[in-house]
Amino acid sequence: MKVVLLSGLSGSGKSVALNALEDQGFFCIDNLPPDFLPDLVARLDHQGQRAVAVAIDARMGGLLKSLPSFIETLKNLGHDVRLLFLDADDDVIAMRYSETRRKHPAQAQLGGNATVEECVRHERETLMLVGGLGDKIDTSGLQANTLRHWVCETVSAEASKITVTFESFGFKRRTPTDADLVFDARCLPNPYYDKNLRPYNGRDELIRDYFETQPIVADFIADIDTFIRRWLPKYQFEQRSYLTVAIGCTGGQHRSVFVAENLAKSFRDNPPEKIQTVLIRHRVLSPT
Repeated sequence: MKVVLLSGLSGSGKSVALNALEDQGFFCIDNLPPDFLPDLVARLDHQGQRAVAVAIDARMGGLLKSLPSFIETLKNLGHDVRLLFLDADDDVIAMRYSETRRKHPAQAQLGGNATVEECVRHERETLMLVGGLGDKIDTSGLQANTLRHWVCETVSAEASKITVTFESFGFKRRTPTDADLVFDARCLPNPYYDKNLRPYNGRDELIRDYFETQPIVADFIADIDTFIRRWLPKYQFEQRSYLTVAIGCTGGQHRSVFVAENLAKSFRDNPPEKIQTVLIRHRVLSPT
């Protein structure tokens, strides 16, 4: 069966993600101790359940140390297990708690006078081991519908082969923390300065036509394509299941979107060996 372990910082969107998976037919459980995982999966598998999502976070404390061994046990039993870790900037999480006026869960451990910043720092330390076990999504600045879309796309990928994600973003907003590789497209011609092109984005025909007349853009895309194809086997050798390639421009609307779309198309049309899924994400644009 498919087993999705959902982890991350409080306030990073785990509830949104868990609800999205429930809508996709997953049997969802929040805040389950890792020790219960093998028995839970065995029982649900016996009952004919084909997909389960379990939220495991910092409230488990020291019990998280046993999570890698339980993941390995489930994989050895033939289950499709992947971990999805949600993260966000400290100031974004603080703002979300300020808006909802909810207490941070870590205050129960640190004391009622602990600040949100202290709670977030405590959670980051507790979850340090978990954060490197699977795919990571930086939810800073994401709308809820975008996060739901990305979560469903990510968990639908085949776990036995590497998933390559091309993600566009705007440097004026910040560099995403979920990126493994970052390329800067600000050296390319910018259609923003053409008032007739400014309202459009890198997926629109007018912008595509504009970039296709610029040889430097094709060279830039080709160089990144060659780099990734050359070094991808090294990531596969390290038993990586996910590789996120982020392309940035100033606003995240024109250049980065066009480059990410073209790289994704290249890898879909001519996939390297052992690539099962190619995903495309745009941090500024709404999902299509």
